[in-house]
Amino acid sequence: MSPLYTSRKVERFTESVIREMTRLINQFHPDDGVNLAQGFPDFAAPREIKEAACAAILDDVNQYAITWGTAPLRNAIARKTAQAWGRAIDPEREITVCCGATETMIASIMATLNPDDEVVIFSPFYENYGPDCILAGARPRFVPLRAPDWTFDPDELAAAFTPRTRGIIVNTPHNPTGKVFSRQELELIASLCIRHDALAFTDEIYEHMVYDGEHISLATLEGMAERTITISGLSKTFSVTGWRLGYAIAPPAISDAIRKVHDFLTVGAPHPLQAAAAVALALGDDYYASLLSDYRARRDYLVPRLAAAGFVPYQPAGAYYVMTDISNFGFPDDVAFTRYLVKEIGLAVVPGSSFFPSPAEGASFVRFAFPKKMSTLERAAGLLARIERRCLPPTIPSVVRCTNTDIRVGIGGARCCAKE
Repeated sequence: MSPLYTSRKVERFTESVIREMTRLINQFHPDDGVNLAQGFPDFAAPREIKEAACAAILDDVNQYAITWGTAPLRNAIARKTAQAWGRAIDPEREITVCCGATETMIASIMATLNPDDEVVIFSPFYENYGPDCILAGARPRFVPLRAPDWTFDPDELAAAFTPRTRGIIVNTPHNPTGKVFSRQELELIASLCIRHDALAFTDEIYEHMVYDGEHISLATLEGMAERTITISGLSKTFSVTGWRLGYAIAPPAISDAIRKVHDFLTVGAPHPLQAAAAVALALGDDYYASLLSDYRARRDYLVPRLAAAGFVPYQPAGAYYVMTDISNFGFPDDVAFTRYLVKEIGLAVVPGSSFFPSPAEGASFVRFAFPKKMSTLERAAGLLARIERRCLPPTIPSVVRCTNTDIRVGIGGARCCAKE
């Protein structure tokens, strides 16, 4: 087909590497493979919310909901957030329910950014952020987070803000590293947003999975309520990634813009599942304490076993991922290693280069996800013991200068698309 039939935007990125790894493990090991690539649980969601969803369907709550979310769900989000933030949230004017945090983020970006606006993104980054900006016509500018603590250089962050900067994406707890941004770091980010009149898009989908430190919403810091779009959802907290329920909390004028984009992207999130989500958000503190305890146990099981197998794991402070260094295995890059794992070992993980603007930065990393039954993690531990130390031919071509404006993400790594 003629190139005239495809957008130039989609030539600048590829499909999700994370979801591609799921397809590969299903292809090569459909019956006995272990998927620690894609971050979805393999255990049951809470019975109360499943029953609430079934009841809503049986009660014929099956037609369109209000575009920006049912009143009971928005009220539940407002109550939960007000308790955490210490201030009232207007469910009628400040909350928009979308089809997952993924749609919430792109709807928010498309609603607030113009072509050639710049957006600051910390690297490594969740793979959707770059394509989201590209689809909105914006230009990502990357600021590195450096192992082992995944800290950033304040001067590098300040230098990334220019007269064209319109926003910054802050993901805390962070995917893929598990970093939890400190109050001091968030205050620095806030000061730069205020100084440059920039928006903050905060992805807080892992807000209830913090093992070390504390979760702080950027919107609660002085001067940030009017310039922050807080994004979260039900998927991770309630183990319902397939329900696709997310939401944005933003000032009324920004919420109006998000609702317009959301309306024409998806019309609305599933109505019966919104009814069940309101029930989920009414679960008490005991639920969140149990959630955190269970995930801490999974983290504390997996990390030492990765170390024993030869990885250098960076213990996450939050979320449910472990970034690891694979230099000890002698493979030429992360892609060769993950291909070997998925084909020969039956274990799917994510190549680190998919989280970086250039493949060289991520070539020695892979990411493990641990939202799995303990029995699944035990099976994974058995597979880790079978990993060999050997070299395979390089699979990533050399890459020249990257301008931080274009990225391409794919199984061959994140590649700069700058033309020399």
